[in-house]
This record gives sequence, C-alpha cells and structure tokens, in this order.
Amino acid sequence: MAIVQAVRTALFYFIFIGQTALVAITIGIIAMVRGRTPMSWALAKFWCRSNLVYLRYIAGVKTRVSGDENIPEGGCIIAAKHQSDWDVFAIFPYTGRPAYIVKKELMDIPFFGPAARSLDCIEVDRKRGAEAIPLMMAQAHAAIERGCRIVIFPEGTRKAPLAPADYRQGIVRLYLELNVPVVPVALNSGLFWGRNSLVIWPGTAEARFLPAIEAGLSADVFQERLKKAIESESDALILKAEDEGLSRPVGPELRSRLDALRRSHAATS
Repeated sequence: MAIVQAVRTALFYFIFIGQTALVAITIGIIAMVRGRTPMSWALAKFWCRSNLVYLRYIAGVKTRVSGDENIPEGGCIIAAKHQSDWDVFAIFPYTGRPAYIVKKELMDIPFFGPAARSLDCIEVDRKRGAEAIPLMMAQAHAAIERGCRIVIFPEGTRKAPLAPADYRQGIVRLYLELNVPVVPVALNSGLFWGRNSLVIWPGTAEARFLPAIEAGLSADVFQERLKKAIESESDALILKAEDEGLSRPVGPELRSRLDALRRSHAATS
C-alpha cells in the first residue's frame, strides 16, 4: 500500500509542479504586459480546480467543503487553519475575488511574483518585523476597495494535525484596521497531505467555513473567539476523519494527540 501510494504521489507531484510552473509563467507574462485581466483569473481558477481533480483521481484525496453560506457579502477576512497546500486549492473557489497574504520570498520568484500581484496577493516581509505591517495594511485596504476578500492563514505556516496552535498578531492587526467581519475556516487536510510528507494518503480532506465573527470586538475577545472556533472545529473534523477510517499510518506522536483529544472530549461530554 505504501509503495503504491508513493508512486501515485510522485505522479501527482510531477503533474502538479509542471502545471504550476506553466500557469505561473503564463500569468506572469500576461501580468507584465497587461496587468490584471479576466484571463489571469480564469487560469488561476483552472489551476485550483484541476489540482483538486488530480488529487482525487491520482492520489486518492477527495475534497469536501461546507459552510460557504457563512461568507458575508462584501469585504471580509477569511482566516483559515493551515495544514497543507490543499488548503489554498479548496478555499479559492468559494472566496469570490480573494487576496491571499503571502511571504515576500514567494513574490521575488521570477514570473510567480508578477502573477501573484496580478491576482491581488498581498506580500508581507517577515524579515522587517513591525516595519512590514504598514505596507501590508496599505495593500489590504486597496484590496478591500477593489472588492476582494482577504485570505490569511493566522498561524503563518503549515502545522501538523493537532499540533499546538500558534496564532500570530497579523490577523488581529488586520481585523482592527479593516473593521470587517472575519470568517474562520476549520480543516483536517494535514491528515492526508502533511507538511514535508513524502506520501499523500487517500481519504476525504474537509474544510468548513464557520459563522463570521462580527467587526468591532476588542483584540483579546476577537483572538479568543477566532482561535476557539478554528481549533475546536478542526479537532472535530480530525476525529471525524479517524472515525471514518484513516489509510495513513498513525505515528506515536499523532496517536498520543488523538487519544488525548478523545479523552478531553469524553470528559466534557
């Protein structure tokens, strides 16, 4: 099983990386010549949807997304748990015109950088620390004015399933600055396509848009509500996936976390 899945994973990566390079170069050239165009958005949507198809039929990862009725009309922030590259593909089709917040290092890649900017991506230079915040805020305001929804991964990087949460201050600053609702997104994708995983495992990766958190709360209240919503629902999706049966091997660390989570749920139920 593991050998077969490793071969399926290698085939997926071959197609995924090749197509990503081709699409980035194409959108990058369009961006350098014409800037933002409907063609660029069409290519970006194709890239996301086709990757989900490749994942399903090559690697065996199905996609289930629910709760998009919780996304309000107009400008808002979509704040998602981040466990896998799958998260980008799965969320994109439901966000209207998204403006993803990405690391500046990615924006410096030839062709990819111009392509990302033409797709409204907002760059953040972590090396500059607090000095990067004003630039990010200016870009976020401009994106909201263009009719975008800001998409951010509050922990800043992919995390292993059930790893301790580490929410950064960037999401709080955005919330206070933009004064728009925030839609939390829970998911369990790391069970199937984990960070630095050599094998993508079959199963159903699931994301769920949760009820929006209204604008105007204090920083502490907002951060607590956001963290509780995302973490509790992500935990529930992970337990649901295990109940449905995992094809992947469960190592000692993940097993320990799963058992601890089940004991915690049993104690509070």
